Amino acid sequence: MLQPVVRRTWAPRGKTPTQEQWDRHDRLSVISVLTVSPRRRRLGLYWEMHRHNLRGEQVVAFLRGVRRRLAGPSVLILDRWSVHRSAAMRRFVERNCATLQLEWLPRYAPELNPVEQVWNHAKYSDLPNVAPADLEELDSLARSSIGRTCAQQHLLRSFFRIAKLRL
Repeated sequence: MLQPVVRRTWAPRGKTPTQEQWDRHDRLSVISVLTVSPRRRRLGLYWEMHRHNLRGEQVVAFLRGVRRRLAGPSVLILDRWSVHRSAAMRRFVERNCATLQLEWLPRYAPELNPVEQVWNHAKYSDLPNVAPADLEELDSLARSSIGRTCAQQHLLRSFFRIAKLRL
Protein backbone atom coordinates (compact mmCIF):
# COMPACT_ATOMS: atom_id res chain seq x y z
CA MET A 1 0.00 0.00 0.00
CA LEU A 2 2.98 2.34 0.08
CA GLN A 3 3.01 2.92 -3.66
CA PRO A 4 -0.15 4.75 -4.73
CA VAL A 5 -2.59 3.03 -7.03
CA VAL A 6 -3.06 5.32 -10.01
CA ARG A 7 -6.61 5.48 -11.35
CA ARG A 8 -8.17 7.59 -14.04
CA THR A 9 -9.20 11.03 -12.91
CA TRP A 10 -10.52 14.28 -14.31
CA ALA A 11 -8.34 17.29 -15.00
CA PRO A 12 -8.63 20.47 -17.04
CA ARG A 13 -7.69 19.98 -20.68
CA GLY A 14 -3.96 20.32 -21.19
CA LYS A 15 -3.18 20.02 -17.45
CA THR A 16 -2.05 16.46 -16.85
CA PRO A 17 -2.42 15.61 -13.17
CA THR A 18 0.81 14.67 -11.41
CA GLN A 19 1.40 12.78 -8.22
CA GLU A 20 4.43 13.56 -6.09
CA GLN A 21 5.85 10.59 -4.23
CA TRP A 22 9.08 9.56 -2.60
CA ASP A 23 11.06 6.34 -2.66
CA ARG A 24 9.63 4.36 0.23
CA HIS A 25 11.80 1.97 2.21
CA ASP A 26 9.71 1.79 5.38
CA ARG A 27 7.02 -0.80 5.92
CA LEU A 28 3.35 -1.04 6.82
CA SER A 29 1.98 -4.57 7.10
CA VAL A 30 -1.62 -5.50 7.81
CA ILE A 31 -2.94 -8.86 8.95
CA SER A 32 -6.63 -9.69 9.00
CA VAL A 33 -9.20 -12.43 9.46
CA LEU A 34 -12.76 -12.53 8.13
CA THR A 35 -15.05 -14.49 10.44
CA VAL A 36 -18.51 -15.98 9.91
CA SER A 37 -20.83 -16.66 12.83
CA PRO A 38 -22.30 -20.14 12.28
CA ARG A 39 -25.72 -19.31 13.76
CA ARG A 40 -26.44 -15.75 12.70
CA ARG A 41 -24.18 -15.69 9.64
CA ARG A 42 -22.83 -12.37 10.89
CA LEU A 43 -19.46 -11.46 9.45
CA GLY A 44 -16.56 -9.93 11.31
CA LEU A 45 -13.28 -8.42 10.26
CA TYR A 46 -10.40 -8.52 12.74
CA TRP A 47 -7.14 -6.83 11.82
CA GLU A 48 -3.87 -5.40 13.08
CA MET A 49 -1.37 -3.06 11.52
CA HIS A 50 2.39 -3.29 12.01
CA ARG A 51 5.33 -1.15 10.91
CA HIS A 52 7.52 -4.09 9.96
CA ASN A 53 7.34 -7.36 8.06
CA LEU A 54 5.29 -9.92 9.94
CA ARG A 55 6.80 -13.09 11.32
CA GLY A 56 5.19 -16.36 12.35
CA GLU A 57 5.15 -15.46 16.05
CA GLN A 58 3.18 -12.25 15.37
CA VAL A 59 0.66 -14.10 13.21
CA VAL A 60 0.18 -16.66 16.00
CA ALA A 61 -0.28 -13.89 18.60
CA PHE A 62 -2.87 -12.25 16.35
CA LEU A 63 -4.74 -15.55 15.86
CA ARG A 64 -4.71 -16.21 19.61
CA GLY A 65 -6.34 -12.82 20.15
CA VAL A 66 -8.99 -13.51 17.53
CA ARG A 67 -9.71 -16.97 18.97
CA ARG A 68 -10.23 -15.45 22.44
CA ARG A 69 -13.04 -13.33 20.99
CA LEU A 70 -14.71 -16.27 19.25
CA ALA A 71 -16.57 -19.12 20.94
CA GLY A 72 -16.41 -22.73 19.86
CA PRO A 73 -14.49 -24.58 17.17
CA SER A 74 -13.08 -22.74 14.17
CA VAL A 75 -12.03 -23.44 10.62
CA LEU A 76 -8.97 -21.45 9.59
CA ILE A 77 -8.49 -21.01 5.85
CA LEU A 78 -5.02 -19.81 4.89
CA ASP A 79 -3.22 -18.91 1.73
CA ARG A 80 0.26 -20.34 1.27
CA TRP A 81 2.21 -17.31 2.45
CA SER A 82 5.50 -18.53 3.95
CA VAL A 83 4.63 -17.10 7.39
CA HIS A 84 1.48 -19.25 7.46
CA ARG A 85 3.69 -22.32 7.00
CA SER A 86 6.20 -21.32 9.70
CA ALA A 87 7.20 -23.50 12.65
CA ALA A 88 5.32 -21.16 15.02
CA MET A 89 2.11 -21.67 13.01
CA ARG A 90 2.58 -25.45 12.92
CA ARG A 91 2.96 -25.51 16.71
CA PHE A 92 -0.13 -23.29 17.12
CA VAL A 93 -2.25 -25.59 14.94
CA GLU A 94 -0.97 -28.71 16.75
CA ARG A 95 -1.79 -27.23 20.18
CA ASN A 96 -5.29 -26.25 19.06
CA CYS A 97 -6.13 -29.25 16.88
CA ALA A 98 -9.14 -30.17 19.06
CA THR A 99 -10.96 -26.92 18.23
CA LEU A 100 -9.20 -25.70 15.10
CA GLN A 101 -9.48 -27.16 11.63
CA LEU A 102 -6.94 -25.94 9.08
CA GLU A 103 -7.67 -25.67 5.34
CA TRP A 104 -5.35 -24.36 2.63
CA LEU A 105 -6.27 -22.30 -0.38
CA PRO A 106 -4.75 -23.46 -3.67
CA ARG A 107 -1.40 -21.99 -4.66
CA TYR A 108 -1.46 -18.72 -6.59
CA ALA A 109 -5.20 -18.20 -6.19
CA PRO A 110 -5.69 -14.84 -4.46
CA GLU A 111 -9.08 -14.53 -6.18
CA LEU A 112 -10.34 -17.33 -3.88
CA ASN A 113 -9.31 -15.46 -0.71
CA PRO A 114 -12.02 -13.04 0.50
CA VAL A 115 -9.46 -11.20 2.64
CA GLU A 116 -7.68 -10.13 -0.55
CA GLN A 117 -10.87 -8.24 -1.41
CA VAL A 118 -10.46 -6.18 1.77
CA TRP A 119 -7.13 -4.92 0.43
CA ASN A 120 -8.49 -4.45 -3.09
CA HIS A 121 -11.34 -2.37 -1.70
CA ALA A 122 -8.95 -0.24 0.34
CA LYS A 123 -6.56 0.28 -2.57
CA TYR A 124 -8.97 0.72 -5.47
CA SER A 125 -12.10 2.19 -3.83
CA ASP A 126 -11.01 4.12 -0.74
CA LEU A 127 -7.41 5.11 -1.49
CA PRO A 128 -6.82 5.38 -5.25
CA ASN A 129 -4.56 8.23 -6.39
CA VAL A 130 -3.52 8.83 -2.78
CA ALA A 131 0.18 9.54 -2.31
CA PRO A 132 0.62 9.95 1.45
CA ALA A 133 3.33 12.31 2.63
CA ASP A 134 4.67 9.81 5.16
CA LEU A 135 4.02 6.50 6.89
CA GLU A 136 1.89 8.15 9.59
CA GLU A 137 -0.51 9.52 6.99
CA LEU A 138 -0.73 6.17 5.22
CA ASP A 139 -1.33 4.46 8.57
CA SER A 140 -4.18 6.86 9.34
CA LEU A 141 -5.76 6.50 5.89
CA ALA A 142 -5.52 2.70 5.92
CA ARG A 143 -6.98 2.49 9.44
CA SER A 144 -9.91 4.67 8.39
CA SER A 145 -10.55 2.58 5.28
CA ILE A 146 -10.41 -0.77 7.07
CA GLY A 147 -12.39 0.59 10.02
CA ARG A 148 -15.23 1.66 7.69
CA THR A 149 -15.11 -1.73 5.96
CA CYS A 150 -15.55 -3.56 9.29
CA ALA A 151 -18.93 -1.93 9.84
CA GLN A 152 -20.40 -2.79 6.42
CA GLN A 153 -21.94 -6.27 6.41
CA HIS A 154 -23.03 -5.97 2.77
CA LEU A 155 -19.46 -5.16 1.76
CA LEU A 156 -17.99 -8.07 3.73
CA ARG A 157 -20.55 -10.39 2.13
CA SER A 158 -19.56 -9.14 -1.30
CA PHE A 159 -15.96 -10.21 -0.63
CA PHE A 160 -17.19 -13.80 -0.22
CA ARG A 161 -19.34 -13.54 -3.37
CA ILE A 162 -16.35 -12.28 -5.39
CA ALA A 163 -14.33 -15.25 -4.12
CA LYS A 164 -17.26 -17.50 -5.12
CA LEU A 165 -17.63 -18.80 -1.56
CA ARG A 166 -21.09 -19.50 -0.13
CA LEU A 167 -21.85 -18.41 3.42
